[in-house]
Amino acid sequence: MQKIRNIAIIAHVDHGKTTLVDKILHSCSIFRDNEQTGDLILDNNDLERERGITIVSKNVSVQYKDVKINIIDTPGHADFGGEVERVLRMADGVILLVDAFEGPMPQTRFVLSKAIALGLKPIVIVNKVDKENCRPDEVHESVFDLMFNLEATEDQLDFPCIYGSSKQGWMSTDWKQPTDNIIPLLDAIIEHIPASKVQEGTPQMQITSLDYSSFVGRIAIGRLERGTLTEGMQISLCKADGTTKKMRIKELQVFEGLGKVRVEKVECGEICAITGIEDFEIGDTVADAENPEALERIAIDEPTMNMLFTINNSPFFGKEGKLVTSRHIRERLFKETEKNLALKVMNTESEDKFLVFGRGILHLSVLIETMRREGYELQVGQPQVIFKEGENGERLEPIETLVVDVPAEVAGKVIELATQGKGELLIMEPKGDLQHLEFNIPSRGLIGLRSKVLTATFGEAIEVPDIDVVDVLFVLFVEVKNSPFPVMSGLILKSSVGP
Repeated sequence: MQKIRNIAIIAHVDHGKTTLVDKILHSCSIFRDNEQTGDLILDNNDLERERGITIVSKNVSVQYKDVKINIIDTPGHADFGGEVERVLRMADGVILLVDAFEGPMPQTRFVLSKAIALGLKPIVIVNKVDKENCRPDEVHESVFDLMFNLEATEDQLDFPCIYGSSKQGWMSTDWKQPTDNIIPLLDAIIEHIPASKVQEGTPQMQITSLDYSSFVGRIAIGRLERGTLTEGMQISLCKADGTTKKMRIKELQVFEGLGKVRVEKVECGEICAITGIEDFEIGDTVADAENPEALERIAIDEPTMNMLFTINNSPFFGKEGKLVTSRHIRERLFKETEKNLALKVMNTESEDKFLVFGRGILHLSVLIETMRREGYELQVGQPQVIFKEGENGERLEPIETLVVDVPAEVAGKVIELATQGKGELLIMEPKGDLQHLEFNIPSRGLIGLRSKVLTATFGEAIEVPDIDVVDVLFVLFVEVKNSPFPVMSGLILKSSVGP
């Protein structure tokens, strides 16, 4: 049986995850010498390319020293945290990337807490050590402190640390001694990430992702936790409501390079794709036909915002899109919930209005833009924060963390804008030639804040608003502050002296 390592690459946004995957693919000779691949190979979605971010997690596979390494690239934005939670179940270990200048950021804490809770072994990479004013040794210590605060085990705290630059294509155990390749990282994966456990018995596989082919329809993707699967085998599909359905596997595929290859048999520990299964959802379990045993379903943190989606009933109806009826919009929204676990859709009293719940403004805006490009025409309402009711009947609202790095001379303007949104300053410290600010702020105070901050700081603000959740693995809900938000609006009557 082939040796397998399943790893997920996790990090804060823009710390170099997808760039690192590029270098691993090139290092393991996935491409021909004369093949033009470009940068950010896995960000193949138009929206990902334009925004420069990863939106959907992706699987690739490489061979190194007779070991197959399945790599899962994950998004870095908190709004797409559902993608990270979903795919971590497929991994045996994680590679945690941390910027050598910025250090651990809020999303670093979020994804790391999920990995530690699942008992995954981490390898820490202090990336971008070629940056000016970088502080690799301090960052290494702060990652250890973060893991300790997240109650990591002794084995997890005894993590290997690799230094390097994904962009320059080198990794080393000592940042003062650069190399010319990323072999030290691949060796660390083989040495420290545990091999997939082989469990004998009836097959068990949880569906953690899905793909679609116009030829064979929906494809279920997951890691085989126990037993073996073969083509033509009869299985049971364990649903969320406790029911089971008998089905037959038509085709089995495993990941190889950037694509998939068909196989007749899949062993325990391998990540595979199954065709022939119908009416499945993410979280369902593929189990034995005679004695089905369901795995615990994936727990996804709840949404924090909602928006109203409705048909376009303006005078310009039908000018841009072709798919304009409520039936089209309903089908598309409910289809999105099949693969986007953090998204929820509710019907309203009106047939042509739908409430869509998401993790944040970016999460919902990506959905709107995707639908627009697919030819849908719709109207959306303002984003609304989701409130909860406490144990004593009090009204609770979500509190999130806002991180801003700005030049010292404009830090006062950012603090003023954040406090207007009921933000509470937690940390104010110098970071190189910038001022590092962290706030606890209600989610409703974040709506529209980005443009205000960029205007007030003349475009100098970085990481705005890089919102993430703190507290117990999710947003902290606190009692609503009754004082209203100040409305800073007006009309310019005169801006200069006339002749």
